[in-house]
Amino acid sequence: MQFFSENWLELLTTFVGLIYIILEYRAHISLWLVGVLMSSLNIFLYWSKGLYADVVMSAYYIVAGVYGYVVWKMGKSKSSEEMPISRMPRKYILPSAAAFLILWWAIYYALSRFTDCTVPSSDAMLNAMTIVAMWLLTRKYVEVWLVWIVVEAISFALYSYMGLVFYGALYAIYFVIAIMAYFNWKKMCVERK
Repeated sequence: MQFFSENWLELLTTFVGLIYIILEYRAHISLWLVGVLMSSLNIFLYWSKGLYADVVMSAYYIVAGVYGYVVWKMGKSKSSEEMPISRMPRKYILPSAAAFLILWWAIYYALSRFTDCTVPSSDAMLNAMTIVAMWLLTRKYVEVWLVWIVVEAISFALYSYMGLVFYGALYAIYFVIAIMAYFNWKKMCVERK
């Protein structure tokens, strides 16, 4: 019983995270609302573990959740209720990669200079990748899942290392679902003109 009382927040956010990934896999718009709830809870969890970049990312996820919901709702096509899944235009590949590298450096600099983060490079890299992935997700690009696969694998290792056992397990599940989701979204993809 003591274990559950000491880890209730991690258990709760893990449960909410499972609901979130299932909704994301299905490309269901309510993923954004569940993501806002999960991110709100994560702020407290990450702060307690000294994962300060993740605290800031959780705040970003809250804003991105509202934005993503609006974009998915407003970006619907004439033939559907929601924005369709599509491929990322090639013209966005280089800017996305550049944004990732700039964000990685900026977050790393802030973490190593202004915090006591014990894993600044890994934490910065994950957060930079996630910012890019969230943008891809708001656009419903299939390629988001390629980024998520990398993020989930590294997150599993990082959270396990940081002693967040349930979150480590959650990201192992996310990794498997991300692979399945990539193929699922490819099947649902609509070519835009």
